[in-house]
Amino acid sequence: MRFAFILLNSSFILSSVIAAPITEADLVRRTQELYDSIVSGNQEPWKKYFADDCTFSDEKGRTFDKARLVADITPLPNGYSGTIKIENVISRIIGDTAVLSYDANETETIFGQELHARYHITDTWLQRNGTWQIIASQAHRYYEDPPMADRSQLFNYQPSTYVGSYELAPGQVRTVSMDNGKLFVERNGKKEELLPESSDLFFRKGVEGRILFRHDSAGKVDALIDRRNNEDVVWKKTRGHI
Repeated sequence: MRFAFILLNSSFILSSVIAAPITEADLVRRTQELYDSIVSGNQEPWKKYFADDCTFSDEKGRTFDKARLVADITPLPNGYSGTIKIENVISRIIGDTAVLSYDANETETIFGQELHARYHITDTWLQRNGTWQIIASQAHRYYEDPPMADRSQLFNYQPSTYVGSYELAPGQVRTVSMDNGKLFVERNGKKEELLPESSDLFFRKGVEGRILFRHDSAGKVDALIDRRNNEDVVWKKTRGHI
């Protein structure tokens, strides 16, 4: 009788430790709860759903432990509001491990002006002692083209002065041309429109980085600068085109 009682009691303890299998819907609900708590600065969901030994890497390249992550959750300033909604969810649930990968679409309102950003995030959930928590999370932000300046924003805009050939090294040449008032850059047969962000600063649709034009002491364009991740590759304008 005593043996039967021990078995029954052991079974009860074991069943209380083993959690029910988690579903994609459960993961999405918990994740949305995290994002819904950001506006008010409610740290409780972050304490609950992130493991004490978690690692969190955000879209700025920063890495947090749980203490730093939780401390970073503070109420938005007065005049600020926003929402983050989860979309395009993909999940893989195997045993005590679950991976949730999704887009987070953010809308932020700053004193009546609305801003938008899109992120892709992958969370790894782990079940330990009957509890599911995030053990690792990593985010990146989707690249978005900047707005193109209109003519009223382009002070002293003289795109014809940028036309010419620019050399990186012998045999490595880029050509800037104009067609129907639009500016183009071409290399190795690939031609892309240069869209003005300001008078001397340009971007290419769907391409990270910027194209700038440098002027010498006499005010003439002497180089094209390909700026990538805050570092510059300088293409010098060939003599015949300065």
